[in-house]
Amino acid sequence: MKNEPAYEIPLRYRKMENLHIVFWLLKDIAWCMIWRPLGIAMIFPTLIISIIIAWRTRQYMSELCHNLAITLWISANSYWMVSEFLHFDSRIIWGEISFKHLALIPFISGILLLSFYYLIWKPKHHNELETM
Repeated sequence: MKNEPAYEIPLRYRKMENLHIVFWLLKDIAWCMIWRPLGIAMIFPTLIISIIIAWRTRQYMSELCHNLAITLWISANSYWMVSEFLHFDSRIIWGEISFKHLALIPFISGILLLSFYYLIWKPKHHNELETM
C-alpha cells in the first residue's frame, strides 16, 4: 500500500465537489417540498459543477465515466422534477409512456456508459492506472 500511486484531489476541487453536494441536496429538498423556484434554480449550479468535475477528471477513464454518469443522473432527475413541477409528467406520449418516462433516456445512458467502462474498457486496459 505504501508504494501504490495515490489519486489526490486538489483542495480547491474538493471544495467545489462538497459545494456540489449542497446544491444537489437543496435541489432535491426543494423537489420534495414543491418549492419550484428553488428547485429549478438549483439545477444549474448542480449540473454545471458536475460537468466541471467530469472535465477535470478526464485523464482517468474510471473517473470520467462515473462523473459523466452522475451528470446524466442529475439531468434525468432534474427533468423529472421539472416535469412534475410543471404538471406534464403524467401526459401520455404514446401508449402507456408519459413525459416522465423520458427521464429514462439519461438514466439508461448513464447505465450504458458504466456498462461500457466495466465490461469493455476496463478489461482491455487492466494494466492502466485507474481509480476504480
